[in-house]
Amino acid sequence: MTAGVGPALVSAVCFGLTDVFAGLLSRRAHSAAVALLGQVAGTAAVLALAVGAPSAGAEPSALGWGALSGVGTGLGAALLFRAMGRGRFSVVVPLTVVAGVALPVLAGVLLLHDRPGVWAWAGIAASLPAVWLMSGSGRTADGTADGLAPTAGVRTALLAGVAFALQYTALAQAGPAAGLWPLAANRIVSVLTILPLVLARPSRLRMPFAVAAGSAGTGLVSAAAIASYALAAGAGELPVVVVLTSMYPAIPVLLGLTALRERLSGAQLAGLGGAAAAVVLISVG
Repeated sequence: MTAGVGPALVSAVCFGLTDVFAGLLSRRAHSAAVALLGQVAGTAAVLALAVGAPSAGAEPSALGWGALSGVGTGLGAALLFRAMGRGRFSVVVPLTVVAGVALPVLAGVLLLHDRPGVWAWAGIAASLPAVWLMSGSGRTADGTADGLAPTAGVRTALLAGVAFALQYTALAQAGPAAGLWPLAANRIVSVLTILPLVLARPSRLRMPFAVAAGSAGTGLVSAAAIASYALAAGAGELPVVVVLTSMYPAIPVLLGLTALRERLSGAQLAGLGGAAAAVVLISVG
């Protein structure tokens, strides 16, 4: 077992738990407010980590890319939590992830003249029918057992995936030499991106203390996920680390299908399998 396996698994668990708790909290408060409190707490944690992390110095260009990625992070978090607050975890999270990993590959081909491997192309090919099947309007096997419409949150989840694609594409241009400072810029801008969505209606910040504390907690868990991923990437084989970390949607999916008793049609289950395959193939490729 390579040295990066353990931290990569910890990262995957933390990312998965962040989505689960933020999604549940977004059913009790406005999703933008949940995202804002999480990003504020996460920003403080990442800044503390950045101070202690080794770096060769943060160039303005690296900070600029980090800031641009923060726009995607802020919008992506707000949209994903909104989708999870309205729809099925087992549908909206995989849709967001597939869009978030496939679009940066295509952007690299079109804008940066990247040449993905055959596995990445196979993953992109698999993602298209997976998205179509999962976002279909067919009824679930038992109709309304979980009280949610089959397509609830689907469009919002896909928009979240587009936003996260911007996050991944821009952050990848920052390079590793700057340490965690581009990520710190990412978090600061993500807060500034979400803030107008909340201030447009200040009443959105009204929530029970337990919900506010939980929302902030999701940001700390997310920061732990990022730190674990950075540790894993520095200690192990990057392809292995990326694949293991990309398995984090399994947590909200399994919770949705078991504890929340979400019901999917046969087509959606097939799409779920295709989405998992697409993420792995793109990560390997």
